Amino acid sequence: MTRSLFKGNFWSADILSTVGYDSIIQHLNNGRKNCKEFEEFLKERAAVEERYGKDLLSLSRKKPCGQFETNTLKRALEVFKQQVDNVAQCHIQLAQSLREEARKMEEFREKQKLQRKKTELVMDAVHKQKSLQFKKTMDAKKNYEQKCRDKDEAEQAVSRSANLVNPKQQEKLFVKLATSKTAVEDSDKAYMLHISTLDKVREEWQSEHIKACEMYEQVRKSLEMCSIQKDIEYFVNQRKTGQIPPAPIMYENFYSPQKNAVPPGKATGPNLARRGPLPIPKTSPDDPDYSLVDDYSLLYQ
Repeated sequence: MTRSLFKGNFWSADILSTVGYDSIIQHLNNGRKNCKEFEEFLKERAAVEERYGKDLLSLSRKKPCGQFETNTLKRALEVFKQQVDNVAQCHIQLAQSLREEARKMEEFREKQKLQRKKTELVMDAVHKQKSLQFKKTMDAKKNYEQKCRDKDEAEQAVSRSANLVNPKQQEKLFVKLATSKTAVEDSDKAYMLHISTLDKVREEWQSEHIKACEMYEQVRKSLEMCSIQKDIEYFVNQRKTGQIPPAPIMYENFYSPQKNAVPPGKATGPNLARRGPLPIPKTSPDDPDYSLVDDYSLLYQ
């Protein structure tokens, strides 16, 4: 297994999509719920063991058993009561051990909660920044294209007025053409500037996405008693969204013959991806890839 398993499988070709990140975060949230359930189960089990142990202890110490017997039978009954007392002590000790495991699970869950919140705050910020910059870039592109159309219309108007005898009208057309050329140059520069800024934002988001994936790797490694490899491979195979990050938004010259060609992976508009719950794949203990806890029991042998 490679360290890049997560950061290499949760991309999307759409630069605005968060589906890969959402998939990982949802799994982390489900893991938090699973930890909470296990923690509560341990506490309930501890309470059961403690009650049973105390009941046995009370039985062995308060209830008479062959108090009028003598010799070997009396000793046998005393040994029997002592064994009941020993079993009671074992159950009480097991209850204490279970509560300690529940406490460790709670500490682990709270620690991961804080780490996850930090990651989510950073990722939410870069997602918002990326979406806003993409919108600004698309608006700049539209403005640039409109200015190019205005300039083309001004050039055609000047060409059509070549035979006009009214110098004043021709002068107005030439002024409009000069103004439109300046507007094209300004909008072209603004468009290219937004493209450059968007690419920087995209790189920052991509870097934070990788960090979030690596954080998830660390969470999984901490669960040493689980079959980590099977859990990770199963989750990736079921929920992966793509192996190629979105391509940078390229500058498109209005007069280029390939203007209408859309490069692979390029977002064509502000198709904002809506974040929300993802479908949870069905699993069962019979699934060969279902996670297992190997050779681990909370019962004393």
